[in-house]
Amino acid sequence: MSGWRILVDILDIAIVAFVVYQLLLILRGRRAFQMLVGLFLIFVIGFIARWLQFDALNWVMSGLKGVWVIIFVILFQEELRRILGQLGQSRFLRPFVKIEESKAIDSLIAAIKSMSQKKTGALIVMERTAPLTNYYQTGVILDAPIVSSLLVSIFTPLTPLHDGAVIVRGNRIIAAGCTLPLSQNSYFVHTVGMRHRAALGLTEETDAVVIVVSEETGEISLALSGQISRGLSHAVLKEKLTQLLYPDKPEGSGS
Repeated sequence: MSGWRILVDILDIAIVAFVVYQLLLILRGRRAFQMLVGLFLIFVIGFIARWLQFDALNWVMSGLKGVWVIIFVILFQEELRRILGQLGQSRFLRPFVKIEESKAIDSLIAAIKSMSQKKTGALIVMERTAPLTNYYQTGVILDAPIVSSLLVSIFTPLTPLHDGAVIVRGNRIIAAGCTLPLSQNSYFVHTVGMRHRAALGLTEETDAVVIVVSEETGEISLALSGQISRGLSHAVLKEKLTQLLYPDKPEGSGS
């Protein structure tokens, strides 16, 4: 029995070490890593205060115990979203999120189809591995599910947010009315409109995928890595988005 207990303890320690190591890899080089170090130092100070019986300092540290979780969530909210997003993309958890992925893609395609038919201009950014925090902070934070009617209403002409970009992360609309950098490529400056230049400009700087609906023609375009594909059908757009956003998803699933 004692031998079994030792094996369980070793496995327990190994799992904790692996989780901490992966967490440090994700946070390495980010501002959150410095905050994590700061929190660790506070824990060390609290331990020393108890050991040396510093009553006043120990009282302060004890008072903070009840709010540690809240402080952690506030400080690391961006990193927690990123970690949960990466967990959601794990091969092990993929079967549990396929339904939500399919619903999100279907709702997105339905909105684009509607706007294309009505020639409603739209600019929709799909975040991938590169965080787009600096860009969605220029708009209005929504953090709403991807719903076709919501997307259509955002881009309806003369509404407050229709001129900016919508930024999508995973299965949620993070922000609307966002400002994107314009491409400075001399060829595109004279050959495409402002929405297309914004789509190209962002994809020149990040690995995001950007969808553009032209308000002049209703044409659907897809920008990636500083290049743009124009005149896409709804079926082709859905296929490309599925391949780019969910590369492990079998073709034809969720249709």
